[in-house]
Amino acid sequence: MLRLIATSLCLRCQHVAALRSSLRPCATLSSAENQQTVAALYDLAVDIQKVRKLKGWVLHQCPAYTKEVADLLKDIGASGPIVARILAAHPEAVLCNPEQMQTQRDLWMSVCPSQRDLVGIIEKFPASFFTSSSHHDNQRNNIAYFQSLNLNKRIITKLMASAPQSFSRPVEQNEVMVRTLQQAYQELGGEEANMKLWLQKLLSQNPFVLLKPPEVLRQNLLFLRDRGFSTAELLRLLSNLRGFVTELNPDSMHRTLTYSQDTIGCSEAELRGIILKCPALLYYPESILAERFESLLSVGISMSQITETPNVLELTTQIVNYRIQRLKTLRYDVRTGSLDVLNGTKKDFEMSCGKLQLHRERPLFNPVAPLKVDG
Repeated sequence: MLRLIATSLCLRCQHVAALRSSLRPCATLSSAENQQTVAALYDLAVDIQKVRKLKGWVLHQCPAYTKEVADLLKDIGASGPIVARILAAHPEAVLCNPEQMQTQRDLWMSVCPSQRDLVGIIEKFPASFFTSSSHHDNQRNNIAYFQSLNLNKRIITKLMASAPQSFSRPVEQNEVMVRTLQQAYQELGGEEANMKLWLQKLLSQNPFVLLKPPEVLRQNLLFLRDRGFSTAELLRLLSNLRGFVTELNPDSMHRTLTYSQDTIGCSEAELRGIILKCPALLYYPESILAERFESLLSVGISMSQITETPNVLELTTQIVNYRIQRLKTLRYDVRTGSLDVLNGTKKDFEMSCGKLQLHRERPLFNPVAPLKVDG
């Protein structure tokens, strides 16, 4: 999703940039394709049909700097196939002025651990690297600001890649949000010595937290406090929600909490305990929760099992059904066993299945152990 958001926003910026004569004085849009661009992309083994289908407008632009952009990518270590994939996924790159791209390269290398890492980032987030030249000053100021916070270079690079909008805007806006986060952390009892690590983790898990209005964070914390969460519990939620607390609002949380309490049939204190086990319950809409509760109950799983392991509600219905069927083949009954085996990533689940398979195939006795014979 991060890639889609970043790509969409950058594409919009490129449309605007293409129309600004101050950025490219001779930029024009022709009814025919720019044959030089097409030929250069062919030479680079770029999937032209994919470009025509998804972003054909790029092929009509003039001027284009296909060779120059490809040379820049190769110069930092990108192989031919990687260059082809980058330009197929983000052909707008060929419209970027070479001098501006050199500036971009220098900016990114000021925080990127190595050229190899930069190539990997561009391959995953091309829209974040090939941005409008009008933001270079903001990028430079934001880089300096995050460095002043002593944040890890990899964290800063991840922020630039995942949420480029936070670096293209004035640094003052990021300063306000960071101060708000730090203030909330301190007011909730967070230790000063751990603040840097806490902030790094929060920004790493959800880079878009910087783009949210600071008032939203304050309103949500006040709402949760009114619902009975202690100061220590609020700090846990702020840390474990991966910043999603800034994407919520009191109305949506009220509806979700009311629905969950009515469905589970528990007290407010019990509901708070469940939320602390599974903070994601705060931001799932009622419709999604209803579907997931119904799916679990329909296969014989009890409500007490769900409240004991509420993280199972983070999984989609399709994933839960698949995993339940898979466990059945291993003779594991989720109606009587723990739901913990359902949780985790795909890799975690496969490891759990492997252990169950091994347990099922393990012999009941050790065939190489010596037999006891009465003398």
